[in-house]
Amino acid sequence: MPKRALISVSDKTGIVEFARHLDEQGIEIISTGGTKKVLEEAGVNVTGISDVTDFPEILNGRVKTLHPNVHAGLLAKRSEQAHINQLEEHRIEPIDFVIVNLYPFKETISNPDVSYDEAIENIDIGGPTMLRSAAKNHEDVTVIVDPKDYVRVLEDMKNEEVSKELKRELAAKVFRHTAHYDALIAEYLTGKTEANFPETKTVTYELKQTLRYGENPHQKLRFMLPLLQKNQR
Repeated sequence: MPKRALISVSDKTGIVEFARHLDEQGIEIISTGGTKKVLEEAGVNVTGISDVTDFPEILNGRVKTLHPNVHAGLLAKRSEQAHINQLEEHRIEPIDFVIVNLYPFKETISNPDVSYDEAIENIDIGGPTMLRSAAKNHEDVTVIVDPKDYVRVLEDMKNEEVSKELKRELAAKVFRHTAHYDALIAEYLTGKTEANFPETKTVTYELKQTLRYGENPHQKLRFMLPLLQKNQR
């Protein structure tokens, strides 16, 4: 059965080149909205997400990929025959690659003039859901959230399959990314309430600089800064 890749990205850096490589290897590419348009204009063969779900993109794009034909294709364990039988029963095809990055929530709220409604519309729902589904099933699905990893995956694919080690590394990166993303959203929304002492608080940091070494030359050291927004009334 030919492999399939689902591509839906906000940051389109390098995506045409990456998708073209997948296309040349006979991997069917499924895509949504603006990403689909960019790939088609570049001459990449693309299947629209509505052809997979048999349902249109609705609510101004709020609902596109939240469908069993997508998530069963991501979550089915290839080694479990019962899962394969259920896919066949419901005429669902597996999805082997997920290339997704999220609506730019951090960049949106960094604008001091951003409206509350604009911030809300930049909370991604379908993207994190696909990423988490693919990352949970990383034994069978290669998931990429960072354009910097396109080259690494293509290099690994020269050996026909993406290695288990790289799949696990990319899955861990996904969960770090979605945790960071959700922490920013939670802090922003909390800042719009009277919850001075919320029941939980998640602190998230971003790598700013790699330093020469730690307290001793054999130790590695990183400089990281917190990215949580201050409470805004």
